[in-house]
Parts: sequence; structure tokens; C-alpha cells
Amino acid sequence: MDTARAQRLPRDQRRAQLLAAATREFASRGFHSVAMDDVAVGAGVSKPVLYQHFASKLELYLALLDVACAELLEVVRSAIASTTRNSDRVAAAMAAFFGFVAGRGSSFRFVFESDLRTEPEVDLRIRAVHQDLAAQIGAVIAADTGLPDQEAELLGFSLIGMAETGARYWVDDPAGISRERAVELSSTLAWRGVRGFPRTTPG
Repeated sequence: MDTARAQRLPRDQRRAQLLAAATREFASRGFHSVAMDDVAVGAGVSKPVLYQHFASKLELYLALLDVACAELLEVVRSAIASTTRNSDRVAAAMAAFFGFVAGRGSSFRFVFESDLRTEPEVDLRIRAVHQDLAAQIGAVIAADTGLPDQEAELLGFSLIGMAETGARYWVDDPAGISRERAVELSSTLAWRGVRGFPRTTPG
């Protein structure tokens, strides 16, 4: 092993290096086709070094999923908090979804296209991030419309599903549609649906 490969790094830097290598491998080939050896080679470390940080391939994948979920929650949370006008909140949330898909490299695939949904720990995390997003959006809808919390949360889930599906379609087959136009189309459709409910506050 050469000097560069053997170089010792602080634990957090090494972990970040390993996660970056794993992201490339899992995103390009899928979980089942990647071995820990592949990740170690991609990171330029020995397999024992990799196992010092992650006890198994599943633990490594879960670490990546946690990072991706946290990123998505943060961008949507920031979008919702960026304005008090609900029509603008819808547009900001849609822009956040499309921005996450377009600008986060392969992170979105860990949340939206995991080939490990049958794994309980993976499914639990993905359900949790969708639940959190729906609760955030539902709270805004409930405050605006006076709908019961459960009904507002259902609408939140519906809006998330629309944003997710549209963003995934756009990134895989944009067909010449710019991101700005894709966000405009999706947010217009979403807002026309939401504003059909009686409002208790201006929006």
C-alpha cells in the first residue's frame, strides 16, 4: 500500500471519505452488486479500515440513508420557513424537492429509489422521513384551512407523492424542460389543489 493509501486521517474525515466512496458505488451499481471490497478500493483504504468504521454493508448503507434523509428534511423545512404566504410555500417546497433531486448527486436515490425497502431498518427510515415531511406540510395546511390534523396530513402525503414522482420523472427524462419550468408546472398544479379548500388565513 502506498503512502497516500496508508495515510491516517481523523476519524470524521475518514468516515466522510468512506461514505463518499460508498455513495458512488451504491448509486451506480445498487446495494446487492457492491461488496465491501469495492467500497474499500474506491476509498483507497484496506478493508480492515473500512470495517473499523462500519461493521457491515447494511450499516454503511444505513449511514448513507441517514445523511440523505437529513438533507431532504432540511431543504424542505427551510423552504417552508422561508415565507409566510402559502402559495409561495408550495412553490418553495416544490423547488426544494427538484433542487434536492438535481443538486444532491445520488442522494435522492437512497430516499426515493432504495432497492432495500424490504429491509426493516431501511423501510423504517424512509417511512419516517415521509412522515416528517407530511407532518410539516400538513401543519401548514391545517393552520390555513382549519382541516383536522389527520386530513391535513393526508394532503401533505399527497403533495409529497406528487413532488417526488414529478421530480424523479424530470431528472430521469427531462425532455428539454428546465428545472425552473418543471417547478412552476408542479407548484401551480399543487397550489390549485390546495387552494380549493376553504382558507381561514390569507395565502
